[in-house]
Amino acid sequence: MNIEEFREFGKASVDYIADYFENIRKINVMSNVEPGYLKKELPEETPLSGESWQKVLEDVDKVIVPGLTHWHSPNFHGYFPTANSFPGIVGELFLSGLGCISKDWETNPACVELEVRMMDWLGKILGLPEEFLNETEGPGGGIIQNAASEATLVGLLCGKEKTVKDTVLSSNLTEEYIRTKLVAYTSKESNSSVEKAGLLASVPMRLLPTDENGSLRGHTLFTAIKKDKESGLIPCCVVATLGTTGTCAFDNLEEVGEICHKEGVWLHIDAAYAGAAFACPEYRYLMKGVENVDSFNFNPHKWMLVNSDCSAMWFKDTKSVEKAFKVKSTLPKVPTFEPEIHHWQIPTTRRFRALKLWFVLRIYGVEGIQQHIRRQIGLAKFFEQLVTSDGRFEVCISSMGLVCFRLKGEDCLTRALLDGVSNRKKIFLMPYILREKLVVRFVICSRFTQKDDILFAWNEIISVVEEDVYPCTKNMSKDMTMKQKVKKKSKPSILKSLDPSNIRSTI
Repeated sequence: MNIEEFREFGKASVDYIADYFENIRKINVMSNVEPGYLKKELPEETPLSGESWQKVLEDVDKVIVPGLTHWHSPNFHGYFPTANSFPGIVGELFLSGLGCISKDWETNPACVELEVRMMDWLGKILGLPEEFLNETEGPGGGIIQNAASEATLVGLLCGKEKTVKDTVLSSNLTEEYIRTKLVAYTSKESNSSVEKAGLLASVPMRLLPTDENGSLRGHTLFTAIKKDKESGLIPCCVVATLGTTGTCAFDNLEEVGEICHKEGVWLHIDAAYAGAAFACPEYRYLMKGVENVDSFNFNPHKWMLVNSDCSAMWFKDTKSVEKAFKVKSTLPKVPTFEPEIHHWQIPTTRRFRALKLWFVLRIYGVEGIQQHIRRQIGLAKFFEQLVTSDGRFEVCISSMGLVCFRLKGEDCLTRALLDGVSNRKKIFLMPYILREKLVVRFVICSRFTQKDDILFAWNEIISVVEEDVYPCTKNMSKDMTMKQKVKKKSKPSILKSLDPSNIRSTI
């Protein structure tokens, strides 16, 4: 492909993507394809001779798009937002087109310096303490990671190594023995990636119970730490969540932070989704106690309009991070630029992700981001009002852009609702187990979602209830239970492996 063909292909592709977004409401949010459909559509081997870009683009439309779940559809209300915006898309185009990667400053000065500055812009937008910023004289600083799951692993590894080194200095124990006694903590409502981080770091992760609001409290953490210490174990890290995956619950950071500070335990914050809300000052009370945090992470690629991947992570003391990850280079040299952010991550190189973040922050501005977040929270409140206005339903949780609700009565009714919605494929919803009851998670995800889209979703839910759920209970035969009837009626759906452990494993 030469430059002229690239121009034509690129322009045609931008037009295709623009048309896709312009018409996204006309497409069912869920596809109708069956598992293995692409095997029939694609040849078994790579073509011997190259094909034209026109043919490739034609197959994107004919083969790929029909098999997509449209995460940016205004009718997608599952999981959490996966950020997308036109500035983000163009930023991603430049990121890929320029093809820059960086390690240290000398490998790509603009990549490193823009990332350092963008992390300070972000930190100030959220209202993080100055000690976390790169521009301060202290040891704090921030970097863009790949995902919240990677940031959690980095935080846990930092806590692990710091605890090992501190314990060696303060005791007669060997490093090898200490590593066999380490233990970490999180809540049962945390994302499954936190538990996975414990597996990858070879540190047992205690899943602690939460209060009635899904929040991890200080007394629960203190009891667990005390018990483990009495058993000869060594606590090294706590992963607290600000905006849990299931219900967008907030751990009590003020209480948890005080315990971690007194016990000398590394405290990492996973605020993957809800952290973007701290751009609005009225929500910053939810991170009260952040001064006791050692590492803090949120995903601009969830709710802040920056295309994936872009996960922002700050450290109070980057020297602890460097002690965990820095290795001696085979080509020793004097650093030409501070901070040396390449020592604060697992990979040795990074993509120029700060570029798309820069595009979004400049074009939207702080006010544009605040307006986006407040508007989506307002849409969630509107949906909550619709649910509460119908006596057949109950709202179980409403937090930020998420509403958890259910049909009153047995779980089989809510299960039938979810199956009916899944079979119709017009809107996308997710299940969750809350206090041993099945609920529906309804999240404002797409930046295109408007009030009319909420009404469309609500009318679809009501239609399923009136046409599928309640007639099913009235016409149920004597020798068939409600659960059997729903099972017989339903095709494979999002509920096919329904149990608390599977539902917890969401993004």
